Amino acid sequence: MGLRSRGTSPPQMLEIASIFLFKNQFSYLFMASRTIPCPLSSAVNFSSKSHITSKPLSCVTFGALNKSRPRISVSIRAMGSSASSPKPDRASKVDYSSVSDEEWRKQLTKEQFNITRQKGTERAFTGEYWNTKTPGTYHCICCDTPLFESSTKFDSGTGWPSYYQPVGNNVKSKMDLSIIFMPRQEVLCAACDAHLGHVFDDGPPPTGKRYCINSAALKLKPK
Repeated sequence: MGLRSRGTSPPQMLEIASIFLFKNQFSYLFMASRTIPCPLSSAVNFSSKSHITSKPLSCVTFGALNKSRPRISVSIRAMGSSASSPKPDRASKVDYSSVSDEEWRKQLTKEQFNITRQKGTERAFTGEYWNTKTPGTYHCICCDTPLFESSTKFDSGTGWPSYYQPVGNNVKSKMDLSIIFMPRQEVLCAACDAHLGHVFDDGPPPTGKRYCINSAALKLKPK
């Protein structure tokens, strides 16, 4: 517009125009990255020509435009992988996912239901098995699946029954974020999803694990 009157040479004008166009294109990409909606399962593809392709997108951020950062594709299936678990060693003929809370209430005591079906916790040093040394197998109070052997039980000093290893794949774990700033690994029965307790990495050899379990979730069958 008034570049000539200010003594700007043609090469300088070309350089200024190039910078102006680059800034406009960069601003367009930045705005697009902040406004494109997308589900976690879609992948965002940035080609060499900086063209953005998307199916319904969910969370493209400015950082995704930085080619020096690795591209991460997140899917809902991958996020739910922690919920999947190996099948229990003892095959169950019952589909426990169809058992209602009302049916569990009829089978369990109030404390057993609160702990196994509502993820409660019994007070330390009050459970039936916290100090038991009787040889035998500890079964799930809900579905009778064998969970822990007495030979793997040890005194953790916590006031809850503690084991360093479960029976086969009859126990599973998943992340528990119910307490803010204190992520834990919840322990459940692999057959019926009964809440058992939590597992920590401060146990004895050979596993280094401490399965801290509620007595009310267990039933000891002596040998």
